[in-house]
Amino acid sequence: MPEVTLYSGPYCPYCNMAKALLKQLGVTEIREIRADSEPEAFEAMRRATNTRTVPQIFIGDTHVGGFTDLRALHNAGRLTELLQKK
Repeated sequence: MPEVTLYSGPYCPYCNMAKALLKQLGVTEIREIRADSEPEAFEAMRRATNTRTVPQIFIGDTHVGGFTDLRALHNAGRLTELLQKK
């Protein structure tokens, strides 16, 4: 399973929903980077993706987007496939 990285913020319900969906799909390890406690890493992500919102989710090197994008991938049946890539 590729590494899952989630950029999050404090008190973010969409971040919590994204983590819950990923855990429901069997993801046991999520590398969480908090915007408030790791501003340099968050700024690098912001420059790379041209977005400031959280959550921002990466599966391996693939930028999935936010929770809505993650849910759409799941609803389309493509999220499990992405999580199973090596």
